[in-house]
Amino acid sequence: MKSRPALLSRRVALGAMLAIVPATRLALGQAARDAVPNQDRMTMRIRIAFHNQSMTAGLHDNPSARDFLSMLPLDLTIDDYSTNEKISYLPRKLTEQGAGPFGDEAPGDLCYYAPWGNLAFFYGSYRYSRGLIRLGRIDGGIAPLLVRGKFDLHVGLLP
Repeated sequence: MKSRPALLSRRVALGAMLAIVPATRLALGQAARDAVPNQDRMTMRIRIAFHNQSMTAGLHDNPSARDFLSMLPLDLTIDDYSTNEKISYLPRKLTEQGAGPFGDEAPGDLCYYAPWGNLAFFYGSYRYSRGLIRLGRIDGGIAPLLVRGKFDLHVGLLP
């Protein structure tokens, strides 16, 4: 027969080991999240200008946004599409590396639609669809995007 102190110390040891496992998993999970670039962090600011309208945007830290940034400055055309966005076709397709579903879609999002190779400037509600990659977010309001029509567009780095 085992003595009570030996039984009690085994319980204490087992309880301590069971408490350590979730803490270790939590720490390892945090380390894994820290190793992946934060795609919500804005890393570079750009200026968007068309039809006497001007706005700025912050780009996310993802491969597609960095590829877009490498193309700047750009002179393009922006035009209305549907009832919630303006689009502009890029001179070449962007990388789709790291693309995937995202949530919290909102007016002001700047996205890339890979199947067509175009930028999408959302001024109305929208839902994620396959092939859509969020590049960043327009600062301030979306009022400049509400001007209807087809215009020359300039996209460049902020000084």
